Amino acid sequence: MPNSAGEIERTGANEAEVDGQRTLFTVAVRDYPDSEEGFAEGIDDQLSVVREWWSPFRHIAAPELQSRHDVERFLEQENVRETTGEALVLFVTGHGMAGKSQSHFLQLPQTDELRKLATAVRTSDIVTAALDSHAENVLVIVNTCYAGGLQSELAALYKEIQKSRRTKCKLDVLATCEHDAPVQVLRFSTVLRGVWNRLRTNAGITTPHLSVATLMAEFENELRTDAAKAKHRLHRVIDGSGQTRTTPCIPNPGFRLVRELVGIPRQQVATPADDYWLDRATGRAQEHDSGWYFRGRERLNRRLAAFLQPSQARGVLLVTGVAGSGKSAVLARAVTLSDPLFRENPLYKAALDQAEPDTVPPEGSVTTAVLARHRMAADVVADILHGLQLTPESPGSAQDAVAVWSAQLGHHLRTVQGPVTIVVDGMDEALEPHRIIDDVLAPLSAFCTPLPAAPAVPGQRRGAHQPAALRLLVGVRSSMPVIQGAAPAEEEHGLLDALCSAFPTAVVERTDDPLSGDDIVAYVHALICGDGRHRNTALEAAQEVSKLVWPSFLDARLAGEQLRSSDDPAAVVKEPQWRRMLQDGTTGLLQRDLILVADEGLPSDVALALLRASAYALGAGVPWSTIWPTMAGPFLGRPLENPDEMIEKLLRSRLNGYLAHDHEDERRVYRPAHERLAEKLRDMNLDLLGRKEPV
Repeated sequence: MPNSAGEIERTGANEAEVDGQRTLFTVAVRDYPDSEEGFAEGIDDQLSVVREWWSPFRHIAAPELQSRHDVERFLEQENVRETTGEALVLFVTGHGMAGKSQSHFLQLPQTDELRKLATAVRTSDIVTAALDSHAENVLVIVNTCYAGGLQSELAALYKEIQKSRRTKCKLDVLATCEHDAPVQVLRFSTVLRGVWNRLRTNAGITTPHLSVATLMAEFENELRTDAAKAKHRLHRVIDGSGQTRTTPCIPNPGFRLVRELVGIPRQQVATPADDYWLDRATGRAQEHDSGWYFRGRERLNRRLAAFLQPSQARGVLLVTGVAGSGKSAVLARAVTLSDPLFRENPLYKAALDQAEPDTVPPEGSVTTAVLARHRMAADVVADILHGLQLTPESPGSAQDAVAVWSAQLGHHLRTVQGPVTIVVDGMDEALEPHRIIDDVLAPLSAFCTPLPAAPAVPGQRRGAHQPAALRLLVGVRSSMPVIQGAAPAEEEHGLLDALCSAFPTAVVERTDDPLSGDDIVAYVHALICGDGRHRNTALEAAQEVSKLVWPSFLDARLAGEQLRSSDDPAAVVKEPQWRRMLQDGTTGLLQRDLILVADEGLPSDVALALLRASAYALGAGVPWSTIWPTMAGPFLGRPLENPDEMIEKLLRSRLNGYLAHDHEDERRVYRPAHERLAEKLRDMNLDLLGRKEPV
C-alpha cells in the first residue's frame, strides 16, 4: 500500500500475496515423551517466526509426526521431490541424533535409539528430497541437535544431483548448530525474530531478496557477543549461491517497492534520484509529508517553461545563486512536472492544478536529469548516457573513459532526431567540477549554440538536414553579484564563470534576486498552514521569517517546520531570542532543534553525533546497520548505547527534516538534506550544543 506520501509501497515479505511459485515446507517434531519443559512451546515459536517471514510462500506443514512412516508419507503425499516453481524452502526442527556411521538422524517420538535405521529418519533423506526437486532455487534450514554433522554426509550425496542443476540453480543448506552441539529451541526463534526485525528497520537493505551470506551476517549481528556467535551462529552446509547472489528463497522483510514517480530517462543510475527531485520540487521537510509546498518563483518557472518549449530547440540556461537559495527546487520542479509518468499520478495532480499554465514545462520536454553531487566526470557522462538509454562503450586499456563516453555522447547527438534536453544539478558539489565542464559539457557547445536563420531555398523542405539540437540546464552555486565594488568570492564564482566561458550564449538566472523574498513568504506560509492550522497568523510569521533568512530557502524550510509545530507562529517570531537564533541561519535553527529533541527522548549530544556522522559519510550517505552507530561513536566520545533505538528516534523526530535518504550498494543510506547543512555539521569549531535553554 502507498504511504502517506504516496511514492513508496512497503510490500515487505510479510505483506505480499501468497505466491504459488514459492513453497515453504515445515517439518517439525515437538511431542517427545521425555521432552524438557517448554520444548513444544519453543518449536511452536520457531514455526511462528518462520511462517511470518515466509508468509508470501504457499505453506505446507507436516502433520503431527510420531514415526518414520509419518515423515515418509508426508514427503510422498505432498510430492516434495517433484515440487516445481521459483523457490522451495524447507525448515526442519526437532531433536537430532548423531549415528555411529556419521549419519545424522531426525528423532521422532516413536524412535528407538538402538534401532535408528528402522525407527528414525536420516535427515539427509529429507534434505535431498528438496535439493533434488524441480524447484529452481532451494533453501533448507535444519534446526536440530548436531545438525552440523550433516556436512560430510550431504557433501557426498550432493554429487548425485545433476551437474546442470547444481550449476544453474541456487541450492543452499544451513544448520543452526555444530556437529557436537544440542539445539536450543528458544534461542533460535528469538534470534531469528530479532534478525527479521533488524531487516525491517536498521539493516536498510533495498533488494527484494537476500543472499544467504547476508542472512548469516545479520544473524551474527543479532547475536552481538563473540561468545554467542561461537555457540549459536549459522553454519553453511551446502553453498549453492555464493556470497553475493541473492536468492528468491529469502524474501527481504524490509524491502520497499519504490513506485516510479518519473520515467527511466530521468532517473539516476548510480543513486536513485526520485526522492531527490521530489523532496526539492515539493519543498517538503519530512519524507512522509504528501503536501506540495513549493510556492512563488513564477518568473523563474516561466523562464524555465519557456526554455523547454518546442520553439526553443537549442540553448543553455544556468540556474545559480548562493547556497540554500532554491536552485535545486526550481530545476526539480521542471523535471517532475515535465515527466509523463509523474503527470499521470493522481497523488500529485494538485501540483499541476495549482500551477499557472505558462509555468508548466511541456510534457516530455526533459530527456534526462543527472546529479553531479559527489561524482567524478566519468560518472556524470556515464549517467547521461544511461539516461539517454545508451550503454557506455568499453574503453580500451589505454583510453580515457571520459573521452570515450563524451565522444559517444556527441555521436548520439549528431544522429538523434528532435531536441534533447539534459539537466545537470549540483555542479558545485561534484568531485571534478572543472573536468565535467571542460571534458563533458563544453564539447556539447556546438549542439547548444543557437543557429542563425537560414535563407529560404526554393523547393527545399523546411527542416530538412536540421542539425542536432541540445538544451542544457545546469544548476550551480555562485556568490552574490558584486555590490558597490566588492570583489566576488572567487572559489564560489569560478564555476559559473567557467560555464559562461564554455557557453558564451548561455542565459543566467539567479535564485537569490530581491524578488525571491516574496517567494520565501509564500513558501513559509504554505509550510505553516500545511496541516490546516495557523491560517490567521501564518502570513505575519512568514513575512518576518523572510526578512530574517533571505535569500535562504533552506533556512526558510527549517524555520517553517519549527513554526508549524508551535502554538502561535506569530508570537514565536516576535520573541527576541528566536529572532537572534534565526539570524544565525542554519546554525541557530539546528541548535534549537537539538535542544528540543531531548524532550522526545533523544539526547542532544547523541543526535548531533549521528548527524555529524552522516555529514562525513562518503558517497550517497551512511547506511544504518552497524556502520552509522560506529561512525557516531568518535563524535560522541563514547560508544553509542542502544544505537538502533537512538537512530529510530532520530528518524521519527523533528531532526528527520535535516536528513535526506538515498540508496547505494543495495542499502538505504542517509545524509544531510543540503550540502550547506553538511558543511555546518563538519565544522567542529561550531558549538552546536551551546544553547542551554530552548527559545
